[in-house]
This record gives sequence, C-alpha cells and structure tokens, in this order.
Amino acid sequence: MKGKTDYNEKLKLNGLKNTKHRIAMLDILDNSKQPIAAEEVYNRLREKGISINLSTVYRSLDILTNKNLVTKLSVVDDNKSLFEFNKMVHNHYLFCRGCKSIVAVNYCPLEAYEEALEQETHFKISGHKLVIYGFCSQCQKRSQE
Repeated sequence: MKGKTDYNEKLKLNGLKNTKHRIAMLDILDNSKQPIAAEEVYNRLREKGISINLSTVYRSLDILTNKNLVTKLSVVDDNKSLFEFNKMVHNHYLFCRGCKSIVAVNYCPLEAYEEALEQETHFKISGHKLVIYGFCSQCQKRSQE
C-alpha cells in the first residue's frame, strides 16, 4: 500500500489505533478519483482479500470522518453518503442525477459570499460544502434521443 507509514502517522496523531482495516480504507479513499460510497469501500476491501463486515466499514468511516481524516458528502437524490480521503483541499461537486457521475469543481465560487455573510451576521464561518445537482452532457443527449 502506498504511503502506509503516512496513514499510520495520521491515525496516531488523531488518537486512533493503527488497524489494517483503517489503513486499507484510507488507502482506498486516497487512491479513488472521486468520492465513493461505503459499499464501494467494502467491495474494494473484499477484492484485496480483507475480511470485514459492512457495518464495520460504516463505523470506521464515521470514526475517520469525526477525526477529519475523511470527508463525507451527502447525496440527496440517493439518500446516501460518499466518502473521500481528506487531502485538505477545498472541493465542490457537480452531481449528475442521471448516471450518478461526480465532477469536482476546482475553485470556490462562495468566498465573497462567505465574507459578506460574516459581515452581515457577525457569524464566524468555518467552512462549507456545496453539491450542485443536474445532468451531464451524456445524460442530456440520451434524454433528447
């Protein structure tokens, strides 16, 4: 596994035990091109020959999310959550309601809005998440055919 010692260190710094399950989960999420569901993490662990229960995957992802090692993205349409390794990069996403593809937006369109809200409300904003729902070009073409 790539960067295994890095995962060990991250777990240790967050007061978590270094278990093969947690390290494998972090590795899977770190190497995934986009956020993935707990079920996909489970399937990839099984493909690697790691025996684990789906409920353990959910519990572990919750713990890793609470320790800010993993970020959680809620998908309203499917009523499920997607997870990604927290690379400390601020991301927003476009989510296709047709094919369920996810595209990262590489800039934050909300910075000026956050500043204005802070001034207006005297609320210290510590972060935000944004998911925009719609249909990708492929799904738009399919619906026109």
